[in-house]
Amino acid sequence: MELPQRVFFCYTDGDAARSGHREQEENPMKLATAAYHNREGACILSPRGLIPIAAVNRRCNCNWPTGLAGLLATGALARLQAWYCAEAQGALAALPGTEVLPASEMRWRPPYRHPHKIWGIGLNYREHAADLAESAPQGIPASFMKPDTALIGHGDTIQIPTASERTTAEAELGIIIGRKCRHVARADWLKVVAGFTAVIDMTAEDILRQNPRYLTLAKSFDTFFSFGPAILTPEEIPDISRLEVATVLNGRVHAANSVANMTFPPDFLVSYHSRGMTLLPGDIISTGTPGAAVIRDGDVVEARITGFPRLSNPVRDLKSGPCHEERCD
Repeated sequence: MELPQRVFFCYTDGDAARSGHREQEENPMKLATAAYHNREGACILSPRGLIPIAAVNRRCNCNWPTGLAGLLATGALARLQAWYCAEAQGALAALPGTEVLPASEMRWRPPYRHPHKIWGIGLNYREHAADLAESAPQGIPASFMKPDTALIGHGDTIQIPTASERTTAEAELGIIIGRKCRHVARADWLKVVAGFTAVIDMTAEDILRQNPRYLTLAKSFDTFFSFGPAILTPEEIPDISRLEVATVLNGRVHAANSVANMTFPPDFLVSYHSRGMTLLPGDIISTGTPGAAVIRDGDVVEARITGFPRLSNPVRDLKSGPCHEERCD
C-alpha cells in the first residue's frame, strides 16, 4: 500500500512540491516525549539529539504547544511540520548546545497520556490466527478497547498482575489519529492520520481463556499498553505495506510479519472504525500482532518496526514481590 503524497515533504523546488514527485530533498519530522529538567515535553528528534518544543519556542519566536497531546488537539502538528520543512533546519542548527538534550541520557515517556480511545485489533495477521488454531476474522475486525490507565512508555516496567499466571506481550504498529473525523473513505484515510508509532500490547491470556467475555479485563491491567518512543509522520513511510513488525523477547525475534499480510490493512481499519464512532485527535488504533510472546519476571520485550526507533520494556511479575522501582509507579 503506497502512501499518497502529501504537502509536508521539504522540497527545494516549488514545481516538484506541487507535482508531488519526491525528486528533491525531503526531511520528515520525528517527535517524541521525554522527561527533562523536572518536566515532560515534546521534542524533535534530530542528529544533534532531542530538541524540546519549549526550546524552539524560546529561540525561534514560536508559540507551539509544548506537549504532543496539545499539538494533536489543536491541529498544530501539521503547522509545526510545515514550519519544520520551511524554516527549521537553519534555526535548529543554530540552537546552542545547552538547548539540545542527548538522546542517550533521556528518560523517555509515552508520547502522550490520555487518548480518548485506544482500539486494539485481534488476530489481524492470518499466520498468527493459524498459530493459535483460530480462524482470522472475516468481514469485520475483532476490535476491542483499552483504558488510558494501561499506558506506559519506552523503558517503563510492564507489571504482570497477581491475578495472571500467563501474560503475553505483542508488538504492533499503532496509528495515531490527527483530526476529528467520521465516515472516512478508505482513499482518504491519511488525511486524518497524524502518524505512526510502535506498540507493545499485553494480555492476561489465562484470564481471557476462561471466557472470551473477559477480554476487556484481560487487556486492561495497568502497564498493559506501551507505545512510542517516537511518532513518525506519514511522510517518513513511503509504503506502509512493506513495514515488518517483530515481537522480540530477550533479544531474540519471537515472531515477525509484514503489514502486507494483515487481513484488515491500516486504511480499512481507519475507515471502518470511523463509521462506528467519531475519531478524535490522539486516538490510537493498534493494528494487531504477528505473534505474542509469554513474558516472565526479568524478561525484556521489544517492538521492532522497520525504520522506527526501538520500543523496549522490562518485565516485573508482581507475584515475585512488590515493585519498588521508580518506573513501576
